Amino acid sequence: MQVEVSMSTLCRAQLLLESEQHEALAEIAQQEGRSISELVREIIRQHLIARDKEAIRRQELQAIEELAQICARLKEEHGVYPSDLLAEVRAEREEEMERLWRGEA
Repeated sequence: MQVEVSMSTLCRAQLLLESEQHEALAEIAQQEGRSISELVREIIRQHLIARDKEAIRRQELQAIEELAQICARLKEEHGVYPSDLLAEVRAEREEEMERLWRGEA
């Protein structure tokens, strides 16, 4: 049996709960003026969202680890530039701009 609720279709599912779980859910549902089904759907939705976020976090950590390995391999193969490359490029650009302003370029 399927029931239309808002914009999604609900499917009937049967689940068995421990008596303590059922009592706790019934109490919360009563306090919030909701059904146990609504409460369970919300709990499942939150769990699935958290699970997706955790999967994304694991993928990000794996990518960071792979980048660290690539950096280590590049350092080993090519060494490390002994100076601050960005500072050198900025200094060169500033010198070039000064020459342009003085009309020397």
